[in-house]
Amino acid sequence: MSDKQQNTAAFYGQAVASFAVAMAATAIGIYRLDADPWVRAFLAIAVLYLVTSAFTLAKVIRDRQDAGRVVSPSQRGV
Repeated sequence: MSDKQQNTAAFYGQAVASFAVAMAATAIGIYRLDADPWVRAFLAIAVLYLVTSAFTLAKVIRDRQDAGRVVSPSQRGV
């Protein structure tokens, strides 16, 4: 029996939509920024690096939490 909690489709959709809106707003803001092209390029690369780092951090935290929940059969009395 699995007691792993699953997210609803609405929660998943809201998270994806929120991420898409945030990335689009940031991209538009950087594109319309009154600055030299190299400054806009630097900001775009910085945003992409921040996003990939955030995804990696979230995965590492999730993996650490999942590892703490593992219960061997001997601990369950099986």
